[in-house]
Amino acid sequence: MKRYIPSPAQLPPCMPQLRDGLRRKACRAALRLCGWSFVGEFPDVSRAVVIAAPHSSWWDGFWGLLLKVAIGADVHFMGKRELFRGLLGSLLHRLGGIGVDRGAARGVVEQMIDQFRQREAFWLAIAPEGTRKQVARWKTGFWHIAHGAGVPIVTAYFNYPDQTIGVGPLFETSDDMETDLVRLRAFYAPFKGKHRDV
Repeated sequence: MKRYIPSPAQLPPCMPQLRDGLRRKACRAALRLCGWSFVGEFPDVSRAVVIAAPHSSWWDGFWGLLLKVAIGADVHFMGKRELFRGLLGSLLHRLGGIGVDRGAARGVVEQMIDQFRQREAFWLAIAPEGTRKQVARWKTGFWHIAHGAGVPIVTAYFNYPDQTIGVGPLFETSDDMETDLVRLRAFYAPFKGKHRDV
């Protein structure tokens, strides 16, 4: 399978995109210098939940953000509201971060479904494990967000042995969450994180 770093011209037209700039070129150069590349093709959809696994190191977020900027993808991620203050908050917002109130009466799932309702184009990235530690069971918030918003799931992965970030097939949720989770875990089984597999 072809390993490369997509250019803006190679991104599908419906995928949310950012404007080009010097930061993009610098991030592309950094990925190449560090030996990372991309495998697969992004789906041509304007709204999606992107799940990325295995998530075993804070480096995953670093490489993911580097790729996001390098290709100009307008992909958002969640963080607790308290992080979105001052200079750090400003940086996180610029990188696509969305502050969530985890103690609100309307939970995080509902807050994110509202984000999808308010936007015509919106990709939201989530680590399904919910932590860098090994877990026996994924958290199900990503599934509830995708199902509740009526959007597909983009299957993205980190594979550290060959230093690739990849995208697999687009996944549509069914009404059977448990079966969906088994199928998704099976897709991720071959991939190895920095410290462990899925």
